[in-house]
Formats: sequence, structure tokens, C-alpha cells
Amino acid sequence: MANDDSLELMQPLPVRRQWFSNGMTTIAFLGTAIALLPLLAILLKILWEGVPHLKWEVLTSLPAPVGLEGVPNGFANAIQGTVMMVSIASLISIPIGVLTAIYLSEFGKQQPIAQAVRFVVTILSGVPSIVVGVFAYAVIVLNFKFSALAGSFALAVIMLPIVVLTTEEALKLVPMQQRLASAALGANAFQTARTVMKTALPGITTGALLAVARAAGETAPLIFTALFTQGWSQGLLQPAPSLSVMIYNYANSAYVQQNQLAWTASVILVGMVLLTNLLSRFITRKRLPNR
Repeated sequence: MANDDSLELMQPLPVRRQWFSNGMTTIAFLGTAIALLPLLAILLKILWEGVPHLKWEVLTSLPAPVGLEGVPNGFANAIQGTVMMVSIASLISIPIGVLTAIYLSEFGKQQPIAQAVRFVVTILSGVPSIVVGVFAYAVIVLNFKFSALAGSFALAVIMLPIVVLTTEEALKLVPMQQRLASAALGANAFQTARTVMKTALPGITTGALLAVARAAGETAPLIFTALFTQGWSQGLLQPAPSLSVMIYNYANSAYVQQNQLAWTASVILVGMVLLTNLLSRFITRKRLPNR
């Protein structure tokens, strides 16, 4: 009987099933190609327009007045402002988000407070970024003034729900057996949570990077909070430039020189996001070589 089953498994599929399998495989590949087509088109357009004007001086120079020839023209100040505001937003949102996710996954679980927090975070994740910008404008700018700190606050609000939700999902993927084994060895709840967090580190890192990538490309919140300057950022309490706002301003400009600089800045912004992802994956692989 076993030999008959083995022979049956070794027989080729009927022609109808072969056609069905090949057809479904073809449809899957076509669907994947259609899904990737817009992304590839955007990347190719950015590279086609931006790479020819990519020079070292654009990374180290300030924006030059329109019409001047032979003067270095770049957006080093926008790179500085973007890195500064995204870094501050990350320092605010990632620790708070990770701790909140640990509470929701390991301690609160189905308690009413945890369910309320989870509901609020889920709603916050769907709020349009321009609404967050208006909120930060009303809370900080109207009471103080336009500043890099206000921009960082707006970006932190945008990043927070992404960090919380992705970290909680990463923690849920850790098998329950690991928690039980930790408790069986005499570990308390905090020690068990730390062990679970180490196991979920790749997922937590990925979630944090998604949040950083989202914040780096935001424009509307920074228009309402940080504005833009043609010079270097003068501190956290002063208006600050950013790549996304510069791209928005220069893309709408009537001057071809600024339009070209907007495409080049787009290349740099995409490259910064890509480099962050590659660096984090390298660090995670070094720390967790067996995963």
C-alpha cells in the first residue's frame, strides 16, 4: 500500500492541473511586476533627472542666489536640518514607542487600559500628516515660534504609532514557549520581557527604520513648524531647513536651476533612507548571527 502511494506521488500532474499551476504562477509574477512598476518608474525618473547634476559641491555648499554663475550651489543646510530633526524625533519616539509596545504585549495585554492605548495608537497611525502639522503648529508654534524643535515634535508624533504597532507585532511573533522557559528558570516578568525583546530585535529595528523613513520624507508637518532657511540651522529654537521642504519649494520654482536641484535632493533623500536600511540590517546581522 505504501509503495502504491509512493508511485502515485511520483506520477506527473494531470494536464489540467499543470495548466492551472502554470497559469496561477504567471498571474502571480504579473501581479508582482505590476506592483513594482510604479516604484521602479519613480526611482528611474529620480535617477535620470537627479544623478547628472549630482556633484560633491551640492553636498557641501549652501543654496546660491538664482542667476549667479560660477558660484557653488547646493543644499548642505537641508541635509543638516533633516538629520537633526529626524534624529531628535527618533530619540523621542523610538524609546517611548518600544516601551509602550512592551507594555501592550507583555504586561497590559487585554487589560482595559492596554486596549484603550492600542485603540488610540491605531487611530493615530491613520491621521494625515498635515493634521499632525496643524496640531504641532497650534501647540508649539503659536505659543512659541517656528523652530526645529517644533518640527522634531511633529515628526515624533508621526513616528510614534509606527514604532508602537510594529514593535508589538514583532513581540507577538516570539513563541510563547520562550516566555514559559524563561519563567521556569526563575526569571521575573521584566527579565522575561528583556529576553523576548532581544529575540524580536530584528523586527523592532525594521519598525524603527520604517518610522525614520516616513519621517525623513514628510513635508507638510515641517512647513507648519520648521519653515525653511537658505542658511545653516542656527539651533533648535530657530527655523530649520529640510530636504523635503526644499524639494517642495524648488520643484514649484519657475527657475530651471532650482528644479534641477530638487531632483538631485530627491536622489540624496532616497539614498539616505536606503543607506539607513542597509546599515541597520548589517548591525542586526552582526548582533544576531544565527538568525
